[in-house]
Amino acid sequence: MGERTRAEVIHLALRKAIIEQSLGPGAKLPEDVIGETFGVSRTVARRALEMLAAEELAEFRPNRGASVVKPTIEEGRDLFAVRIDLERVVVRRVTGRLEPSQIAALTRMVDHEHHALHHDRPEYIRLAAEFHVVLGEMTGSPVLSRFLTQLVWRSALVLRLYGRPRWDSCNCQEHVALIDALAGPDVALAERLMAEHLDSVLVRALDGRKVAQDATLPDVLSRYVRDDA
Repeated sequence: MGERTRAEVIHLALRKAIIEQSLGPGAKLPEDVIGETFGVSRTVARRALEMLAAEELAEFRPNRGASVVKPTIEEGRDLFAVRIDLERVVVRRVTGRLEPSQIAALTRMVDHEHHALHHDRPEYIRLAAEFHVVLGEMTGSPVLSRFLTQLVWRSALVLRLYGRPRWDSCNCQEHVALIDALAGPDVALAERLMAEHLDSVLVRALDGRKVAQDATLPDVLSRYVRDDA
């Protein structure tokens, strides 16, 4: 596996650990520990951290290295406000234009969401976020996809940090309804469902709850070393 590809795999593992809150806000991300855990050089580990920082899930500080970001609940509200506008554009681009294989792919993603939600799995929020990321990729626009990906992962972290218990109980069905609308000709309907979905997630979820974090970095990362998806 090449150096860049290995960095991408580590980046995905770190993103999962953050979104699933195995790594809490402010957690240190030292290059040497990451490199040793994944069996790579510090250069590769730093490249993975740079990818994470590009998504605004990690930040570098002078003389302090990298750490997981600490978004505020107020920032979460702003993120969703911007997402509503951007995802309306996404919906306008794809409604009535998706291939059957793309509809099937989105449907499989919702099935995975439902399974994770039903079994109270920590990856649920990550899977729900990936639905929106993949939908953005289906526009075929690198610009839309890049901006949306950054917004989605950052807002997913906010939801993981501050979400009310069981706020996500309606989310899967909202995605199902959205897929049905995207497959049809009514752009206005799909656009309205997307805006209502994002707005309802915001209303249901955010109440300022915080979750403690006490595991060490090697303990956390050992669960993600072989996870390359």
